[in-house]
This record gives sequence, C-alpha cells and structure tokens, in this order.
Amino acid sequence: MAIIKLFFILVFLVVGASFAIINDKPVVVDLYFLTPELPLSLLLLLAMGCGILLGGLAGTVYFMRVKKENADLRRQSRLVTEEVKNLRNMPIKGH
Repeated sequence: MAIIKLFFILVFLVVGASFAIINDKPVVVDLYFLTPELPLSLLLLLAMGCGILLGGLAGTVYFMRVKKENADLRRQSRLVTEEVKNLRNMPIKGH
C-alpha cells in the first residue's frame, strides 16, 4: 500500500513540475490595488491554495455546527432519560 501511495505522489509531483515548466509565462493580475506580474503556474497554485483554504474554513464552520447540534441532542436525550427514570420511580397511587 505504501508503494502505491509513493507512486501516486511521484506521479503528481512529475505532473505538477511539468505543468509549472509548461506554464511559466508571466501574466498580469489586476487586484484593484495591486497589479502583480506572476508566472501562470504560480498564480494557478495560489488560486488553488485559496480555494482549499476557503473550502476548509467552510467545512470547519459546518463541522462545528453539526458538533454543537450533536451535543444539544445528547443533552436532550440525557434529560429525557432522567425524566423517564424519575417517572418509573414514582409511587403508583392506588384506588
């Protein structure tokens, strides 16, 4: 399994390096306040990194919301269990 992972990592590295070599022409990006001139491969890499970062932040927000909902449901379940337990221990009023 480790050999397969190593193989895929090497393939991605070779493809990434060849992509960077092929797309080394500089491009100008207008960011309203800056106009840097960067190689296309670096610009694409930065865009992909920003996408991964924003996706990770969105995933973290979703994960935290689900985690809070799970904690609320556990607390509610515990309260219901305690209430059922108290009801079972109550003396039954006879006729």
